[in-house]
Formats: sequence, structure tokens, C-alpha cells
Amino acid sequence: MPVPVISVAQMREWEKASWDAGRTEAEVIRQVGKVVAARALSLTKAGDTVLLLAGKGHNGDDVRAAHENLAGQRVTELLEVTSPDSDLAKLESALARRPALLVDGLFGIGLNRPLDESWMAFVKRINHEKLLVLAVDVPSGLNADTGEPMGAAVEASVTLTVGAPKQGLLRTEAADYVGCFEVAHAVGLIPCPHKSDLLWTLPEDFVGFPPRRPATGHKGNFGHLAIIAGSLGYHGAAVLAARAAQRAQPGLITVLTQESVYHSVAAQLQAVMVNVLQLQTPFPPGFGAFLIGPGLVSPELAEMKISVRRFWRDLSEPVLVDATALDWLASDPILKNKVRVITPHPGEAARLLKMPSKNVQADRRAALRELSRRYGNCWVVLKGHQTLIGRDTGDIFVNPSGNPHLAQGGSGDALAGFIAGLLAQPALQADPAKTIRYAVWQHGLAADHLQMTRRNWVVEDLIETLGNVT
Repeated sequence: MPVPVISVAQMREWEKASWDAGRTEAEVIRQVGKVVAARALSLTKAGDTVLLLAGKGHNGDDVRAAHENLAGQRVTELLEVTSPDSDLAKLESALARRPALLVDGLFGIGLNRPLDESWMAFVKRINHEKLLVLAVDVPSGLNADTGEPMGAAVEASVTLTVGAPKQGLLRTEAADYVGCFEVAHAVGLIPCPHKSDLLWTLPEDFVGFPPRRPATGHKGNFGHLAIIAGSLGYHGAAVLAARAAQRAQPGLITVLTQESVYHSVAAQLQAVMVNVLQLQTPFPPGFGAFLIGPGLVSPELAEMKISVRRFWRDLSEPVLVDATALDWLASDPILKNKVRVITPHPGEAARLLKMPSKNVQADRRAALRELSRRYGNCWVVLKGHQTLIGRDTGDIFVNPSGNPHLAQGGSGDALAGFIAGLLAQPALQADPAKTIRYAVWQHGLAADHLQMTRRNWVVEDLIETLGNVT
């Protein structure tokens, strides 16, 4: 199950409820130490040195527990930090040995006042070294409720938070301090007693998904996806979307594209059927879902605006609209039980909402709600760092996977194609939220896998990897 995004006060209440229920702080610290040590091992290799900074509080206890679990597996140096003035020389000496990883356990969520000058100097010295940093629970000095540094904050490469995400760590302004954000949710606490409409997705949410196909299944059982995409100068978007849709394995895929790029698109696809888009004739029946938008940017497509609005309003099958086609939607109501999806990046969301993109980024949850409300309570995939998935009502899910190297042309086309390829399948239409979340998670997971194994990967590599990483 996904875990709720909570406040610091709610985390404290959760901890107290756990102690009242008979769980012990010592056991939780022991388990957190094991998780932190395992993550430190994954970030380093044999022979590397790991520098652990332990403060006086429970975060320091977590780091000390991690140190015990690292003993004999890595070269470790534990620095007990009690006074920034007297311990700065020890830090300088340790940094001079160029550790492969620094584990930050100086301050946790209990920090309730700005750092003084000596602590700020200590933190800035850590940041100056530009090391790989693993922060335990929260980067030291960062306010876990607001996401703002309290004078200064450690700039982590990875933040491994305990129990559940704290709301400030997901704010856009916190991203450069938090780095890659991960949740250690199974550490011996009782189940979280708090509710939230903002939920953090866990890999466990997708165990057994997609469901196994029946032994007697044939391509007619798994849907026929129509992709309306491609125009002069942008035919590659149609190809990328189609190839990504293939990774979802619908029964059939047909690309309907402009005559000016038909030969370019058709020449690059084999199993995918390609036809010239004819809007003047009745739309052929038999499709199980529609993807509209990748690469549709030519001026002669003005007539598409009317057609896209009609498809969005009238088709009973799932419809996903992406890229330029987003601008052609009208705020028509959608009949109940029709699956409608839009996949804007922050710039497109800003254009649809007629506001600066910085306003979208300042409150991504509110932007998602408003987009969904304007377009008939449709599903919104608000792309970007920690992509959000949700609607005007109900839960909003935060995607944990992905990295900045997804910021390259064609990545969004691949995501749209993969989502649509899954939604074309009747068995996956019953729970569109889970299907969309799975697609977004797999898209980011593929990028994470590639980044660990091949730093110069491109979108074609991403498509090759889609759906094949766990």
C-alpha cells in the first residue's frame, strides 16, 4: 500500500503511538541502521571509505547503528559531532581522505531553530566538498515541514527518510537538498495512523501487476490502440510513442499520421500498422484506446482541434491526450466511467492554466486538481520531479522513480505511448489509477536502471528497457 505524506507533528504522534503499543525506540533504531547500511553499501564498492557523521539526537543513533552494520564490509570512519567548532578540524581531516560516501546524521526532524554561525560553517564545509551524501531521514538543517533550510542545510545526493515522507521534503524548493528521495517504511513502527490525500508510491504496490494473461489469450483479448501522432518535422514522436506502446504489449497498434510523414513513420515500424489519418471520413471502429498528440504541431492541423474535442467528449474508450493536442481540449464534462488522461509537463500545465510555470511548481498538487477540474475530472499525470498522478477528487500519488536524465526529447512521447498501450487492454481498464501509476513508475525505473549502468543512454534505450525492470 502507498504511504501517506505527513507532517513532523504527525510523525511524532506516530512514534508515540508505536511506543505506547509496545514497540521500542531501540528496535526501530536497529532496523533503521540496517536499512541505512544496506543503502550505503549499494552506493559504494569494496575498498571504498564511508564517513559517517553522527549528531547527539536519534539521527545520530541511526547512523551509529548503521556503522555497526557496515563494519567489515566497508572502510568506515565514524565522527561523533557534538560541537561544530571543536569538531571542524576532525571533519577537515576526514574530508582530506576523500571518502566515497558521507552519511549525514547530524540533525533530524527535531531541529526547531535556525543553525548558528558555527553550525552553518560546518554544513557549508560539507557541501563545498561535493561528495556523494546519504542523508538519514532529512538533510541536516532542512525544515521537514516547509522544505526550507534553517540557515544552511546539507545538500544530499540521496535522502532516506524514515516511516513516511515528510511534506516539506517533497516541495520543489527542497529538491536540491533532498536529492533522490527514498522511504524506509518498514522499520518496526505500527501501521501509520494518519491519512492524507497525497500518497507516496511504493514498489510493493505493483506486486503481481500487470496480472498474468490467460493461457488461451490471443491478440483480440488485449486491445487495439490507435495513436494519432506525427507531422512534418516531428514524425519521430509518433515512432517513439508506438515503440513504447509495444512494450506494454497490447494486441494491436495502429498509428494514424499525416500524409506528409506517412512514409517516414511506416518505414521505421514493423509490427505496428500505419495509415494516413483521414478526419473527413467516419472514424473506423474496433479501437480499444486512443493516444492523441505526440508530434502534432503542423499548421495544417487546425481541423484536428474539433476532432480532438469530439473524441475527448464522445468516445467510450480510454483517451490520452498529450503535447500540442492538450491545447485543443475544451472544458467539456466527461460522462461517468469514461477514462480520460492528460500528461502535461509543468510548462504545458502553466499554459493550460494561464499562469507562470513557477506557480505550477510552487503548488503542484493544486495545479493538478485544477487541471482535472477544468477537463472533466480527468486523470492528470503532472510530469517532472516526483511526477504526480491524480484527479480533482480522491488521492494524489507521488511517483518515486526517475531522474533528471529523463529530461531529453522523446521521453514524454515514450511515457504517453506506454500508458496508452496499457490502457488499451480491457483487463487493465478496470483500475485506471493503478495502471497509470504503474506506467509512470516503470518509466522512471527504466531511467534509474539505465543511469546506473549506462550514463550516456538515450530515449531509444529507455524504450528498450520499459517494463523490464523490477
